[in-house]
Amino acid sequence: MSRTPVVSFEAQDQGIQVGQNYGSIKTEFHLPVERPETPPQPCANIPFSRDPDFVDRGDILDQIDQRCSEPAGRVALVGLGGVGKSQLAIEYAHRIAAGQPDKWVFWVHAGTKARVEEGFRMIADAVKLAGRNQPKADISRLVYSWLSNERNGEWILVLDSADDGDVFYNVDHASSATSGDTGERRPFATYLPQSRNGSILITTRNKDLAFRLTGRRQNMIDVGPMAQADALSLLEKKLGTPANPDVAADLVEALDLVPLAISQAAAYIQARAPRTSVEKYLADFRKNEGRRARLLRYDGGELRREGGASNAILMTWRMSFEHIQSKRPSAADLLSLMSFFDPQGIPGWVLRDGMSDDSGGTTNNLLDDNTDTDDNSDGDVDDGFEDDVAMLRDYCLIATTGTGDEFEMHGLVQLSTKKWLEEFARRETFEQRFIERLGASFPTPEYENWAMCQGLFAHVQVALDYRPSGETAATWADLLQNGGQYAWLQGQYRVAQQMAGKAREVNQRIFGREDVATLASVSLFAAILMAQGKWSEAEKLQVQVIEARKTKLGADHPDTLTSMNNLAYAWKAQGRDVDALVLMEDYAQARRRVLGEAHPQTLQSLAAVVDWKSEITG
Repeated sequence: MSRTPVVSFEAQDQGIQVGQNYGSIKTEFHLPVERPETPPQPCANIPFSRDPDFVDRGDILDQIDQRCSEPAGRVALVGLGGVGKSQLAIEYAHRIAAGQPDKWVFWVHAGTKARVEEGFRMIADAVKLAGRNQPKADISRLVYSWLSNERNGEWILVLDSADDGDVFYNVDHASSATSGDTGERRPFATYLPQSRNGSILITTRNKDLAFRLTGRRQNMIDVGPMAQADALSLLEKKLGTPANPDVAADLVEALDLVPLAISQAAAYIQARAPRTSVEKYLADFRKNEGRRARLLRYDGGELRREGGASNAILMTWRMSFEHIQSKRPSAADLLSLMSFFDPQGIPGWVLRDGMSDDSGGTTNNLLDDNTDTDDNSDGDVDDGFEDDVAMLRDYCLIATTGTGDEFEMHGLVQLSTKKWLEEFARRETFEQRFIERLGASFPTPEYENWAMCQGLFAHVQVALDYRPSGETAATWADLLQNGGQYAWLQGQYRVAQQMAGKAREVNQRIFGREDVATLASVSLFAAILMAQGKWSEAEKLQVQVIEARKTKLGADHPDTLTSMNNLAYAWKAQGRDVDALVLMEDYAQARRRVLGEAHPQTLQSLAAVVDWKSEITG
């Protein structure tokens, strides 16, 4: 006789318990039904408090309000990191919360997919969405449906720091934990409603993404550095005390009128008061590039920046650099090259030539030798260059001037880029590339080249601060020689003397004292001294050059003769009339012998001989 086993369940037992079974078991799970929740009243979930130091910047807030008041309105604040986009959004969100209490205000940090998903989960919790706690709940779809339902009231959604297009348009979004069905692949942008009862405010560094999310250029508001009056107001508020107006104005201008840099400077000054002041900070900032970088790395903390985000302006821009480097390395190369030019009037034609190699293709990325750079595999250098420019403009790191083929950058962006390059030990590489490109582009300063010289001269002046090594040093010396000669012809004697002096120093170190290039630098330096009336110093150098050129080039070489002419005038200016006349006669005979009786230089020297003789004889 078979016996059926008895299975007993105690009060604490849960789940399925089976003793012995000779058939099949069918199990059903019945989860508890969610209790209906009372619909909440509209509220604002702004994660940042209102800033008591906020400075209203013209009509930007009015522009935001106008666009957000339209049905299904969308507006994007676009600008460089640190220009105050999020601060404007915070202030606007608080004004809406205070002035329209019946309107929902939602805030989503949109820097990564994970943060967007977290933000939508918070919205679902705030409005108590039914079904949100189910294991397979598609939070994005649930929130989208709720926002699209006009019966749920009016709302505004802030997407802060929406800088990465992949967050919104990468099809892998739907495979995340919020999607439920891992087979579905919808980009997150499709979960942003276009309903009449809601509006979306976006802050972004990416102009291209701003256009894609808003659909219209008219819905993009460019946020640049502050007006000087606003910048001074911000500095005073952050310091908590008035500063010398002239010094304060110089400081905010030195900081490129960038709000984050101004707030950072004020925090630094406050933290070190009374041993530091606005005057001391400015003086330290102006000393050299290293001091500026040290000050701009200071992170004093900021209550109204996303957790983990640095308040140091150099670190803020680094995020943009690294994103560009990962997406388009050739654009990172172009930005790196541009950072060594004068920030204004950067010539596109010089850059375009500088980004091509001998084979006609674009240069390889220099920050990561293993990076696959096939963005321009068809070999069309110009198209690749334009794509690089477009990306840098989209991220507000550069801008075009009125001519279209010239660019400009903020000086602090250039400094930040250089410091970023230093971390990869690549600064010298791009500095040398800058010297080589500028050296190849700056012409000899004949009269017909003056217009081109003028357009490039500011960049030659920047090159004075560099110290290239190796083969590039000779190029640098040649560039400074031509730049010094142009400055001398234009009457800019101080900078001409600096350039000629450095060219002389480098040529002498590389080629020696008697080399032709060295003698040319010495001769130019002497001519610049003469132009300033420093005859005694110039005379010593000219004597040195004449003797060396006679030995090296010959007595009748044009360079030797030029030195004779210069020395004759130096003696004449010092009252050595007889010596000057004798030397000028030798010079005139040599010119007649080499160039002929009717050559203008021969005639000019003969005329000088006649005039000088008459002065001596009376």
